[in-house]
Amino acid sequence: MILTVTANAAIDKRYVTSGFEPGSVNRVKECAYSAGGKGLNVSRAAAIAGEQVTATGFLGGHAGRYIEEQLSGSGIRSEFIWCRGESRSCINIWDESSRTQTELLEPGFTVDEKDADRLAARFSELVGSCQAAAISGSLPSGADTLLYKRLLDIGRKAGKKVILDTSGKLLEDCIDSQPFMIKPNTDEIGMLLGRTVDPTDHADLLDAASKLHEKGISCVVISLGSEGSVMSCSEGAFYARVPKIDAVNTVGCGDSMIGGFTVGLSLGLSMEECLRLASGISASSAMTMETGSYRPSDLKMILPQIKITRLR
Repeated sequence: MILTVTANAAIDKRYVTSGFEPGSVNRVKECAYSAGGKGLNVSRAAAIAGEQVTATGFLGGHAGRYIEEQLSGSGIRSEFIWCRGESRSCINIWDESSRTQTELLEPGFTVDEKDADRLAARFSELVGSCQAAAISGSLPSGADTLLYKRLLDIGRKAGKKVILDTSGKLLEDCIDSQPFMIKPNTDEIGMLLGRTVDPTDHADLLDAASKLHEKGISCVVISLGSEGSVMSCSEGAFYARVPKIDAVNTVGCGDSMIGGFTVGLSLGLSMEECLRLASGISASSAMTMETGSYRPSDLKMILPQIKITRLR
């Protein structure tokens, strides 16, 4: 079983327009709604791969019920903490003419200390049965860094591999709780180390990763966008290059990559094969309109085209 945490879940609304103009009336050509938030994108990617997935976090109101219904339809078990207030919506506007995306992210409801305690207790109940876990995204108003640190400490004491995928100060503050894996981009890893990191220099990337290994992070995956990713772990260092694709929705691709890693860890794959699978799922998810989703046929086509180079 794979366990995911989405503290700031949302209804993701995908709008397709042609010639989007700020400040004027815009007609939507197509729209799609899905259960969103980074951890739920991870959940969906893992479920499509055939894994049993349990999702927890916070939900509230009618929007929360809609999210739970969507998860049930995807075969994802819901173990959320219910709070007062309404779960948020996040809007992604895709303009076909300019091929640009605009995102509008609602702040969501406020949780209190009792809500945080209930989530920590629920996570503790569930984590013992999982093969891998992922904590993803931002925290809702009212929660602080201590919540993620508590979850990471619970996972580590249970002997589980817990991936942390967040950003900014939240990521920085959680490093000392030693998540099994993080997936920063070059700006984020530079922030963590207090220096500039050259995305074109693999030696510099590996040096940066080694500094994070010294802090207790077993696996560091550095995202390079369309150029692929570099992974450093106890099994070695690898560069993954994905083929050029016709992307229609890149939102959630990083989450799908985390989903791929949880699947690989659950199946007991080597870290190199985890990287290949995660890269394939990430690229495949960019080829479908639904955020955090992908077609298995696309994954089957892409996997053989992913080039993995051992760097050390």
